[in-house]
Amino acid sequence: MAKLYFNYAAMNAGKSTTLLQASFNYRERGMHTIEFTAKIDNRYEEGAITSRIGLHKDAHLFDADTNLFIIVQKESRKTSPACIFLDEAQFLTDAQVLQLAKIVDELDIPVICYGLRTNFRGDLFEGSARLLALADDIRELKTICKCGRKATMNLRIDAQGKAVKTGESIEIGGNERYAPLCRKHFYEALQASE
Repeated sequence: MAKLYFNYAAMNAGKSTTLLQASFNYRERGMHTIEFTAKIDNRYEEGAITSRIGLHKDAHLFDADTNLFIIVQKESRKTSPACIFLDEAQFLTDAQVLQLAKIVDELDIPVICYGLRTNFRGDLFEGSARLLALADDIRELKTICKCGRKATMNLRIDAQGKAVKTGESIEIGGNERYAPLCRKHFYEALQASE
């Protein structure tokens, strides 16, 4: 029985690396997979899921207008996908999370999503909120704060490494723009920037 999975974490927890390894495991056994990543994330190679350690794989791009169910349904007519993998799940819309659930429920294909839970303000992303509500299996991937505790927050920083408290909810960036922190150090950094 297929399930909808949501694996979430703060920045730098190895979400893309874990996705690429899981996808490779299927393909190594001769099974077909379909991968998706957010079009908005242009930090690396367009049309590919890329990890910070250099692994990458071609993927379908999605934006708010992409119908994931239709793409998977069409691909399923050509091949028999064993699993669907989706990176940057925080950028999904509510409707797209429902499409993923429909892939699981109607096409009986497991869907494994990876993404951030919260933005730089500590608020849930739309896609993450819907996945937390609908996923059959929810797992946290862990990374650490500078103090050694589990990092659960994503602090946006400026060029000087100071906390940024305002701005658009979505701003693409890596280590130069975000720092994974525990809740304590997240709020301390915000207070220090006042």
